[in-house]
Amino acid sequence: MHLFRSARQRSLRDGAHELAHMEAKALGYFARHPGATQSDMVAHAGRDKAQVARLIRTLRERGLVDATVDEQDRRITRLALTPAGEAMHAALHQDDGRLAEAALAGIGEAERAALLALLDRVRINLAAQED
Repeated sequence: MHLFRSARQRSLRDGAHELAHMEAKALGYFARHPGATQSDMVAHAGRDKAQVARLIRTLRERGLVDATVDEQDRRITRLALTPAGEAMHAALHQDDGRLAEAALAGIGEAERAALLALLDRVRINLAAQED
């Protein structure tokens, strides 16, 4: 996992996207949760409010995230990807897919299924430790 994350970090830093790790994570979050709030992102990311505020400000300045006032409660600001943010997220997703395929090169379907089953078991074991 460390090698995968290192390769992804290099891709983000040195690639055409020029995104920090948390910027990429935020794009993914708002792609999956359009209309989420800054508070939603804070709860999801486990970061403090100031960090998330700076992150969102940077993404808005780059034209990747847009904010709209909630029609029901004007105190709430809803965040979503702009078309440029959606394109960036799609490109990042493709990069991750290529990296995953490179990581799994030479591993057959049966071995991949076994690997997924083992990783799922590890996830279940670790989740049980949190209870």
